[in-house]
Amino acid sequence: MNNIKTIQIFTFTAALFFLISAAASASEYHLCPFNCCRERLLTLQQPYITGPDVKTLQRELKELGCYQGSIDGIYGIKTAEAVAFFQAEQHLAVTGIVSEKTWQALYQHLDKPVIKETPPPPSGDIVLVVDTVNRTLTLLADGEPYKQYRVAVGSPDTPSPVGTWRVSRKAKNWGTGFGTRWMGLNVRWGMYGIHGTNKPGSIGSYASHGCIRMHNNKVEQLYPWVPTNAPVYIVGNPFGVSGHTHRVLCVGEKGSDVAAVQAYLKRHGYYNQEVDGIFGPGMEKAVFNFRKDHGLVRDNRVNREMYEAMKL
Repeated sequence: MNNIKTIQIFTFTAALFFLISAAASASEYHLCPFNCCRERLLTLQQPYITGPDVKTLQRELKELGCYQGSIDGIYGIKTAEAVAFFQAEQHLAVTGIVSEKTWQALYQHLDKPVIKETPPPPSGDIVLVVDTVNRTLTLLADGEPYKQYRVAVGSPDTPSPVGTWRVSRKAKNWGTGFGTRWMGLNVRWGMYGIHGTNKPGSIGSYASHGCIRMHNNKVEQLYPWVPTNAPVYIVGNPFGVSGHTHRVLCVGEKGSDVAAVQAYLKRHGYYNQEVDGIFGPGMEKAVFNFRKDHGLVRDNRVNREMYEAMKL
């Protein structure tokens, strides 16, 4: 670090203690626990700002060699100092505040095209496993983990399709918002895929409409390794993000939760059609019959009382 940068960081660090005390009387910062389309402003204050976006920031700064602390999701002094160091490196105003300009500089630096020092292609049968709880994608080669990536998965309202799928199609620069690579999945009830993103800050969170988002440079690395028809296992809770209420299901709904209810009803003799994740007339009839046999109010919906009767 040159002298100018040293002075900038030292001046910034000296000001941290003043900022902390001054912020103590500030109003509470309310945070939606899931990533929104626009990243929030991160700044040093009391109480410290916390959240998954802070964890994402810490991970990215560590990947760039700017942060040596723990990934704890707390925007404390060490994190603010790392931000200041990154800002100095990028010739930005050294404030320790993560505004839109700092986010964009961070994303541009992280999303540089894949460079020559990429790992050799894995050999053997390729399988992808997406963990929606820990938000990771692991590439297995002949059953052994070869590479793991952090990803964004579906939001509570639009969860990722839990189940066993295959890569059905691949494309480069498939469309706006899908980054530089697209690998579509053969999900019966909708269009889902593994792709890049124009919102790198969402990586590591529950943010998508069900697709699996990756940094563009990461999906560019993964793309040539994954053949069409490769198995993709998306694991997690078919009813969405843990801690959130199950959706009320009615005719026309689609998703992993619909498939889970269909499978339950089929096991218990109420549903004799394909488990396809689509709430159609056959499932509606099964719901009516199940509710009748269990003394529930006549209704064609899968609601809280029916979930309780099924113990799902």
